[in-house]
Amino acid sequence: MIRALALLLLLASPVAAQDDPSGETIVAGLSQNLVAITTNFSGSEILIYGAVRREAPIPDTAPLEVVVTVQGPSGPLVVRRKERRFGIWMNTDAVTISRAPSFYAIASSAPLEEALSETENLRHQITIPRAIRAVGIAAEAEDSPLFLDALIRLRREEGDYALSESSVKLLESTLFRADIALPANLTEGDYKVRLFITRDGAVIDSHEEIIKVNKDGLERWIHNLAHEQPLIYGLLSLVLAIAAGWGASALFGLIRR
Repeated sequence: MIRALALLLLLASPVAAQDDPSGETIVAGLSQNLVAITTNFSGSEILIYGAVRREAPIPDTAPLEVVVTVQGPSGPLVVRRKERRFGIWMNTDAVTISRAPSFYAIASSAPLEEALSETENLRHQITIPRAIRAVGIAAEAEDSPLFLDALIRLRREEGDYALSESSVKLLESTLFRADIALPANLTEGDYKVRLFITRDGAVIDSHEEIIKVNKDGLERWIHNLAHEQPLIYGLLSLVLAIAAGWGASALFGLIRR
């Protein structure tokens, strides 16, 4: 299957990323560019496939590696630390993260320390810590790195951040395929897909695609109503709450009889 998909890409000759001196560029595609969030949405899986187009034979140097990232909408957030004080758990210190992706997944054809140098990681902001903008948190708490570690750990446990090293299938240093799982709790918006090919830790070429994640059906109607007609949304919520309370009371009365 991966051979057929890559062959179609090469025949179609889509616009690839900028050429590099070695003549190796990425030709890639996605199994879908639109994800619809409905009432029964339980997650999805995106197939990212492609090939490396060359103007010359494969260089007889370091092996080619592929790194894929999928990044959801980013925004600011506050990370708080809870401590037990006087027998109860209380929020104590807090730091403000200026920008953190709502979802971030990385897949690579080899361990990242082999596929990517720290210089290239810093330049392209590929790893999870680099994708999070946390400038100035050192002034908010003495042990500020622990807050960043806690954020990454919690989001990994929730399935929002994922690292899958050596999971990208790379055939003959030319054809590649990556499968990225999207969780059920996706944030609506544009998800940026980035692909990198590297040799000896250096990025040779990169390519970007966009996946649009939108609410559909009842979710879309409720979302639009809440944001465009907040008064009507509030009144409907009140009516539904009253109806639910009355129905529960009537049912309880029947059970008591």
